[in-house]
Amino acid sequence: MADNHDNQDNPGIRVPPPLIYLLPLILGLLLDRKAHLPFLPRRAARSLGWPLLGGGVLLSRWFLQTMHEAHAPVRTDRPVPRLTTGGPFRYTRNPGYLSMALIYAGIAVLRNALWAILFLPLVLYVTQREVIEREERYLERTFGQEYLTYKARPAVGSSLDGRT
Repeated sequence: MADNHDNQDNPGIRVPPPLIYLLPLILGLLLDRKAHLPFLPRRAARSLGWPLLGGGVLLSRWFLQTMHEAHAPVRTDRPVPRLTTGGPFRYTRNPGYLSMALIYAGIAVLRNALWAILFLPLVLYVTQREVIEREERYLERTFGQEYLTYKARPAVGSSLDGRT
């Protein structure tokens, strides 16, 4: 029997975004076990890795809480009933993907795994091309001017004259 979401409008993303981050991270960590190539002094790796990982986890929790409060789906194969612009969406249009990138980078840096770090630009490129661009087209199609207005506004705190 077909999934009842097959006929509903959604961004058309084929691979769940967490897998886009997880699989290259695992591959990079496995390669690191075979051929460890440290790229930072141990102390620097810890000093940089923990804030990246912690910041990513905190941003992820804020993102998930905001989506839950908005009754909006996190899964990319579900239709979006309303545009969510509060919480972390006031600062970035993609807090979920930013949090996954921070967590990925934090883990790779803590492990001092050059292989995993080298895969990160590819992960970000695939996320931009295959996920974010599809989502943006879907949101423009679904919410029209409301989304275009949100997309065009500067992030909170980004004004050069200090006004938000």
